[in-house]
Amino acid sequence: MSQGDNKEKNNKILDLSEEQVRMYLEDNRDFFERHSDLISIFEFSPTRGRAVSLFEKQVSVLRERNVELRQRISTLTNNAKENDEIFKNSRDLVLALLDAKSLDELNVGFSKAMKNTFKVEFSCIIIFGSETTKRPIRIEKLDVASAKIGAIIKGRKPVCGALRDTELEFLFPESKGIGSAAVMPITNGEPIGVVAMGNSNAVHYNSDMGTLFLTYISEVLARSISNLSHQ
Repeated sequence: MSQGDNKEKNNKILDLSEEQVRMYLEDNRDFFERHSDLISIFEFSPTRGRAVSLFEKQVSVLRERNVELRQRISTLTNNAKENDEIFKNSRDLVLALLDAKSLDELNVGFSKAMKNTFKVEFSCIIIFGSETTKRPIRIEKLDVASAKIGAIIKGRKPVCGALRDTELEFLFPESKGIGSAAVMPITNGEPIGVVAMGNSNAVHYNSDMGTLFLTYISEVLARSISNLSHQ
């Protein structure tokens, strides 16, 4: 081969970009199987004071990926266990609410579950009615409630975050220092009450949190309250 031919060949090699080489290797995964003699000549940046071969580098990468995969599996397993626990607790609460024989029993079952099972710091159920009671279950006239939490009642959707002082005082009249709350109107065609949860932490309940659980519980309460009110 002449010097001119060698020069032309070298120019063609130099024209290859790193991206082209990368694409070629990706399209030819068996390249190093067909050219195993090249594996030993590849070296990477020193690790702990020595150069590593291509094979050692591959083993290292695979080990790192294995560790990452184990961590992901562990996270998924833990999430699954947490979801199972939430489902069990939610099921037990729903059954207790549906089995209640009176509005007072409904209130007691809800309050115990919130405090003991779900570790909710403050909670309450308020039912709208013609009479006004404070215990064992609280009943307030709708016009009185509307004057204090009218925006929440009209919205008919969960409200989470910091509430006005007047709203907190109405929802939790005997509790002080509540920083945030989650409130959901209880409706059965028309508003029949509200369910609320509170926490002393100002950001515990916030607008970015999920509200599926609160919505679900309010729907169960709506059915139970409607059935018990007509007994």
